[in-house]
Amino acid sequence: MNLSLYFKKFFSSNQSSGIILIFCVVVSLLIANSSAGEGFQNFLDQEVGTHLFHLTYPVSIWINDGLMAVFFLLVGLEIKREMVEGELSSFKNASLPIFAAVGGMLVPAAIYTFFNSGTEYGNGWGIPMATDIAFSLAIIAMLGKKIPNSIKIFLAALAIVDDLGAILVIAIFYTEQIHWAYLLLSFGTAALLFLLNFLKVTRIIFYIIPGLFLWYFLHHSGIHATIAGVLLAFSIPTNVSDVKISPLEKLEHQLHFPVSFLIMPIFALTNTNIAFTSEMVTGVTSTLGLGIICGLILGKLIGINVFSFIAIKLKLSELPQNSTWLQMAGVGLLAGIGFTMSIFIALLSFKDDIPIQDEAKFAILIASFLAAILGFVILSMSSKKDMNAVEN
Repeated sequence: MNLSLYFKKFFSSNQSSGIILIFCVVVSLLIANSSAGEGFQNFLDQEVGTHLFHLTYPVSIWINDGLMAVFFLLVGLEIKREMVEGELSSFKNASLPIFAAVGGMLVPAAIYTFFNSGTEYGNGWGIPMATDIAFSLAIIAMLGKKIPNSIKIFLAALAIVDDLGAILVIAIFYTEQIHWAYLLLSFGTAALLFLLNFLKVTRIIFYIIPGLFLWYFLHHSGIHATIAGVLLAFSIPTNVSDVKISPLEKLEHQLHFPVSFLIMPIFALTNTNIAFTSEMVTGVTSTLGLGIICGLILGKLIGINVFSFIAIKLKLSELPQNSTWLQMAGVGLLAGIGFTMSIFIALLSFKDDIPIQDEAKFAILIASFLAAILGFVILSMSSKKDMNAVEN
């Protein structure tokens, strides 16, 4: 095969972005536990930017709050398109990710609290509530067409609601101070974006510029700035009658490659550089470790599926099209991939105790790894079961 055709085929496949992401995780862990680990961490801690408008931040912040806002923009565009004309266009389908996300936050928090109520670890109840949307979507993308598109959309919507819930938890319970002036400016900018949509403005640049201001205001308000990507996405117009391709579809197409093969790999490379210590291993069997691992794996699995089952039985929601409960179980496990947001909450929960932070990080890593493997295996089994049913 011609080399250029090989690379074209590789980068156009759904599985390739997941493969690259996993490769970056392995490289990041190797770097963190080698002689280059300290230098790499110093690079991530290096402040860059301009003091003008207070835009000087460490490299890691620019990645997690800046580049990942672009990732959330792409996911938000996909969710909006599905809500307008796809899998989430009916109320019953659109409501299911919300019910599932609520269960996927409450049950893990309850499990963690069961293990750690009244202990020095009690403040970390928010750790297992979070789903790492980048990693969970990368794993399910590796399954390609074996899984119905409705399941992938359900996981994306679930993870978005979950992340918004986690951001809300951080804002209310883990943020020391909200800067209300910046928050009000954020509301005003968001209102302007939706006004542009209402006035049927179709040029994308007129949304991108206010979107940058929205990111700036949210970041300075004390709330996680990646929510700016979601708000911007929902303001981009779609189904415009006088153009063949809507602004939303155009922007979605333009963002797909850089997000999948640049932003997500950078995110993985810089957020899994965890240096292993002996304290981490001993912490796995502590109530902290058990609360995190059981919360992320069992809590997500039980919470998402039980709340989904109740919503469906009450006829408030419907299963995603062409999906099964076995696939829903796989999604529940993939939602247990915590990684960045869980680690972020762990740092906020135990900011004055580095050893506890390290124990929490290792428990999150183990839980996320197990959730990814189990979720992938179950979804693979479900696709084979469906194929056998069709053949018979």
